[in-house]
Parts: sequence; structure tokens; C-alpha cells
Amino acid sequence: MRGPHNIWRLIRTGATLERSGAMRLVLDAFEAPRALRILARVLGWPFQWLGYPGDPAMPPLTRALTALGPAYIKFGQILSTRPDVVGDELATQLRVLQDQLPPFPASVARATIARELGVDPDAAFLEFSEPIAAASIAQVHKARLASTGEAVAVKVLRPGIERAFRKDVDAFYLAARIVDLFAPGARRLRPMEVIEHFDGVVRGELDLRLESAAASEFAATTKEDEGFRVPPIIWHLSGRRVMTLGWADGLALGDNDALDAAGLDRVRLSHNVLKLFLQHALRDGYFHADMHQGNLKVASNGDIIAYDFGIMGHIDEYTRRVYAEILYGFVRKDYKRVAEVHFEAGYVPAHQDVDEFARALRAVGEPIFGMDATRISMSRVLAYLFEVTERFGMETRTELILLQRTMVVVEGVARSLNPHVNIWDVTGPIVTDYIRTHVGPRALMTDLAQTARVLTRFGPQLPRLVEGLLIAQNNPPPEPPRLKRWMLASGLGGAVLGALIVLAAEALL
Repeated sequence: MRGPHNIWRLIRTGATLERSGAMRLVLDAFEAPRALRILARVLGWPFQWLGYPGDPAMPPLTRALTALGPAYIKFGQILSTRPDVVGDELATQLRVLQDQLPPFPASVARATIARELGVDPDAAFLEFSEPIAAASIAQVHKARLASTGEAVAVKVLRPGIERAFRKDVDAFYLAARIVDLFAPGARRLRPMEVIEHFDGVVRGELDLRLESAAASEFAATTKEDEGFRVPPIIWHLSGRRVMTLGWADGLALGDNDALDAAGLDRVRLSHNVLKLFLQHALRDGYFHADMHQGNLKVASNGDIIAYDFGIMGHIDEYTRRVYAEILYGFVRKDYKRVAEVHFEAGYVPAHQDVDEFARALRAVGEPIFGMDATRISMSRVLAYLFEVTERFGMETRTELILLQRTMVVVEGVARSLNPHVNIWDVTGPIVTDYIRTHVGPRALMTDLAQTARVLTRFGPQLPRLVEGLLIAQNNPPPEPPRLKRWMLASGLGGAVLGALIVLAAEALL
């Protein structure tokens, strides 16, 4: 679907924002300079009639994003968690996008279930409600299993959602190409790679079989986490366009009035959201990457219940250690070490000055530490961080996009619960504990043990591998039987030595 027609899509995006009255709100929220405001007015006002009308009953920005399509709605969902960036008015408007979008009929959902699973919905479910929540990609129904009477949630994809997302993402690819062509200074942000990354994420989110698998894995890795729950998957009633999981009773995490009325401690909840996310990211390297208020509930005992596992993040052990060292450096105000870690990981080009970079990071960190969160303008902090990345030629790390984005969203959720939350105070102990166990002598022994396990696995193949290497290099081999006997002994010796290292390391750990 990619082609010049996407230019029209981008034009209509601007026209829709102008027609709905959202353009001014967006420019105000991001403190756009006067010149940009004038340009937007000159270019947008004459062509506003080209924009989608949307639902006049909705607030301006919600109306525009809903009319533009699911990819734009996803963007709005992220912004809804950041009142400190877009302002309270816009954040309130955008929160409607999380789970209060117009639903499609329950009859269509039933037909999808019958077609996808090959079962009669009336036979599978004793009850099947009207939609109780409708988001950008799917909607949810409450049902009761005919076999057990258990209450479940049934998630069904919106009709035609795959094509709608494809259309939006194609326009984003065009926007990325335009940035590449006409804004060379922004190429270090790798706009094409960023869009490709999110394209892959969206494709995964549109296959509910993958979401079911993700939920199952996430439940397994977090089953021992106190104060956190993941509903179980009902596998025989789940497929590509339908997912059935256990029902989660609780209050919406974004409804502060209801939380207060129930006597729940919002300060504690704000701390738990941050702690749980960081534990999952650092400890497991597998985390919920769409943790906005619409995907979180609070049980009567204060447990946080997560659902909607279409976007999950994964980071390897090396990246986790880098990320933890950066956070640890900020917690200790060791900006020089933070800078060094960036250079060691290759996040900053080697020709840059590490001391200058450390001073730039200090300018980011110092105004935040010890200050009431209500006095911190995250929009200005993010703007300055962008200036720093541009000044030092830092390229976008596509492997960290989900982690960084989720960190922003989670902090926004925590702030919405407790405007005075300090992310460094809450996460400091978790990062310190991770550094203690994953960086240093103990981590070295763990790495040696893992290496030894690999050696023991490949030990029996060493004779064949080395003999093949010798032959390939045209070296005159010794007497074949003697060589084989020697290599077999060496391979077994390597396996035994590896096993001894594993046992020693595990004893020390």
C-alpha cells in the first residue's frame, strides 16, 4: 500500500487536526514557537475542509485522533499518561482513548468467535455480554464458561483492523522518508528503523495467539511477585482474532476518585507500579510494554492486575546491565560514570568528549533530584535531552525504544496516582540490588558458569570441529586414530572441566 497516495494521508492528518480545533491545543501543549504557530495556521486553515469531521460530541484532540485511525489512537494513549508533558486538559481528553472508544456490535463479535474458533458461542458460553471496553484494536466482553461457570474476559479484534493499521503505518513510513530527505540532522534518530520497529510490534499485536503466549510467559515469570497478578489464558477458546482469559475484578488504575473511595493507598500504588516495571525489565528482561491506566486494574486488596499483552518488551542481559549502570549512576549522581557507560556501550560516538557529556547529563539530573515532582516540567526535561542527543550525535537505539517509551508511560501513570512521586527515590533500591547481584565478582562467576555449560554441551563435538578445521587449513594431520583419540580425550576433559566450573560457581552463588 506504500506510495504517493500517502502524501494525501499526511495532508489530511494536518487538516483533521485543524478542523477539529486540536491543532492549537497540540501547539500549546508542546510550547511551539511563534513561527511554527503562524506556519501551521497559514497552511492548515485554508485546507481544514479536507480533514475528517469526526464525532463533534468528543473533545477536539480525541475527536481528531479517533477519526484518523488506530495508529493515531495508540499515540494518543501514550500521551494520555503524561499530563506533565501535554497538560491536564489534554491528558483528560486523551484518557478516553484507552478503553472508551465506540464499540462494534456483540453479534459481530459472536460471528468472529464462531468463524475463528469453530465453536458455537451459545454452546461455549452461558452468558456473553455487550462490549464492556473498546480500544483501538479490539474490544472486550464479559462471559461465563458453559463448562465450569467461570467468569472470563473475551477479547475480539475489530473488523478490518489489519487493513486500517496498515494504512496508518504506511503514512508513517512516508513521514520518516521525508525526515530522512529534508532533515539530514535528524537521521541519527533513525526514523525509518523506528517505524520498522513499531510496525513489527503492531503486527504482533494484531495476532491474539501471540498475545496469549505472551500473557502465559509473563504469568510464569511474575508468579512470585507480591502485589501483582496476570489472569490465566483459556487456551481452547483463544485463536488469531479471539483471546479468552480469566476475569479480573478490580478498579481502573486511572480512576483516582474510585481508588480513594475504596480506601486504597495511591502513594503505595504509584511506588508499586514503578517497582514492578523495573523488576520485570531488569530481573527478567521481559516486561509489559503498554502499561497505561487502561491496561491496569487494582484489586480490593491493592494488588495490581495487568492485562492486554499485545505489546511486550524483551532486552538481553548485556543491555539490562548497561541500562542498570546508567540508572545507578544517576541515583548516585555519578554523572562521569553514566557518561562512561554510554561511551563503553557505543551509545555516544567515540570522538566526543566524555567530560563534556558528563556535564550535560548533570544538567539533566541535578534539577530533578530532591525536587517536588509537581515543580518539574517533564516537557522541558525531554526537550533538553533531545538537545543533548543532537549535540553529541547520539543515534536512536531501536532495541531500547520499547523500554524507554514504557519507562515514560509508567512514570506518567505513577505521577497520575501521586503527583509528588520521585522516580529516583522509588527505583534506587531496585537498581542498587540489581547492580550488586549482576555487576561485579558474583556476576563474573555467573557468566563463567553459563560459559561452562555451553562448553559441556559442545564438548563431544570438539574432535570433529577441530579436525575439520585442521583439514580446511591444509595442515598435515597426524595419524588419524591417534588424533581422534587425543581430541576425544580433550573434548571429554573440556566437558568435565566445564561441569566442575558450573558446580563451583553454583556453590559460591
